Amino acid sequence: MTKIDHAVERGADRLEHLAGKAAARHDGVGEWLAEELKKDAEFLRKLRPSLIKARARGKQAKANPSAPSGPQLGGGNPKKRRRRNRKAPPPIVIVGAAFAVGVLVAKVIDWRGHAHPRD
Repeated sequence: MTKIDHAVERGADRLEHLAGKAAARHDGVGEWLAEELKKDAEFLRKLRPSLIKARARGKQAKANPSAPSGPQLGGGNPKKRRRRNRKAPPPIVIVGAAFAVGVLVAKVIDWRGHAHPRD
């Protein structure tokens, strides 16, 4: 790791340390802040120059993934949504209909303009 990688890692460690301090407050704001700081530390670790360089070259570098602290989804099995067998009209039909409506509106406006000339 380079000096910049170490600096980024130190910054992420500091964020996690601050997250620990915020979590110790035991109030709603402290818990929320601790969660946000942990997310920021995780994101900062992904911004290490060596990892960015590896991703740019097409190599998948490990970014020290951390497991989530709790369940990510609400409990239970979600109900399956039924899909309807409806097909949308082709886009050309929609564009053609919009064009026809536009021409019709323009003709009506032009026709009404002749009823009250400004001359």
